[in-house]
Amino acid sequence: MPAVTAALFRQAELRAEGLVGLLRMIAVLALLLSSVLATREAVAHEGSEVMARQWFYAGTMMAGYFTLGALAWWGYRRGWLRIWMIWPAAAADCLFFLYGVWMSMVNIGLPGGHAFVFPAVWLAPVVLAFGVLRFNPGIQAFIAALTVGGLALLIGLPPGEGFAPRSGAAAIFLSFPPNAMRVAMLGLAGAVLVVAAVRTRRLLLRSITEAQNAANLTRYLPGQLAPRLAAGGLDELRRGGWKQAGVLFIDLRGFTRLSQGMTAQELADFATEYRRRITAAAQQTGGIVDKFMGDAAMIVFEEGGDRAAAARACVDCAFRLRTSVADWSGVRVAAGAPPLRAGIGLHWGAVFSGVVGTSDRLEYSVFGDTVNIAARLEEETKRLEADILASRDILALAGQGSDGAPWDISAETELRGRDGVLHLGGVRRS
Repeated sequence: MPAVTAALFRQAELRAEGLVGLLRMIAVLALLLSSVLATREAVAHEGSEVMARQWFYAGTMMAGYFTLGALAWWGYRRGWLRIWMIWPAAAADCLFFLYGVWMSMVNIGLPGGHAFVFPAVWLAPVVLAFGVLRFNPGIQAFIAALTVGGLALLIGLPPGEGFAPRSGAAAIFLSFPPNAMRVAMLGLAGAVLVVAAVRTRRLLLRSITEAQNAANLTRYLPGQLAPRLAAGGLDELRRGGWKQAGVLFIDLRGFTRLSQGMTAQELADFATEYRRRITAAAQQTGGIVDKFMGDAAMIVFEEGGDRAAAARACVDCAFRLRTSVADWSGVRVAAGAPPLRAGIGLHWGAVFSGVVGTSDRLEYSVFGDTVNIAARLEEETKRLEADILASRDILALAGQGSDGAPWDISAETELRGRDGVLHLGGVRRS
């Protein structure tokens, strides 16, 4: 088991032991109430001396069990509870109620056949249930063995002096065979709970492993792919497929000249702020940052069942980026730094979308003519002196005309490396 997974299991087991400690205290209070109700009528029949000893033994047991619960609960909250402490605590769970039953039998002089009439024995199924909360099969089996073994010994104890056996139907149900059946049923319940603990532990281990794998992948892959990763797994993403998508490119103008006057720290801070603004705009509009390339970035808006909505989101992202860069430029100018300007190109069309690379380095990317067109449109913003250039394909899908506000540039262009004329709408430099 990997170290990280083992640490998570230890934390979960300690948290469970803290919960068991709290439940022990609650169980003692319930047992105290039931003991009062069960012994109220017996006081008149057995005499005050016998009942005084009975309450002393019961009180000793319940006080010790309550203290054990309080120590476990408080120890977890204070952080000094350790894994090894769970085993003696689990043993104490069994020994406390077995001690209570045994002392009650010795005090009154009843034989082992009467073990199941004492309130303390009612803790047996509760103790077995406590083991499930720990989801540790070893501890669960340990508890079941102690419980069944202890009760098997108790039901075989001889009666005390002066005990007068009674006949009748009630005596039949207090004889050895029915009691052996009761112990066997508790043993069966313990075995079932061991199986349940095994299954729970396996399920928890698988959940932790899958969550860790997903977390490791999302370090390299965009967070927006998490639902698809959970639904189809990495193999599905690797296969990829053709999709309709909007592709946006943004590039800072004159970045080489800007960076020449910066120190290493200033350049790092600049790049971090730039990427923060790109990522924020993409997240606000539902885009996936495909990659950063120096001072350039590529953002993808896959259709997701609603092409028009994806196209509008792509256009919205372009204007958010334009506003963000302008605001940042204003802050820089006020501080005496050179202004900033960016060119943004966007287009809609078919792309091949998927995850590529080896297990050591995975990367989400899209390929195709649509990507090339969006990149060329970003380059065209220099020639046409535009902040944004969008193809008519994406504008029409987004429900916007290429010759109305805010699109104050309407042009046709032949892109390098591509046949045919592309109709454009643009936003002039501010």
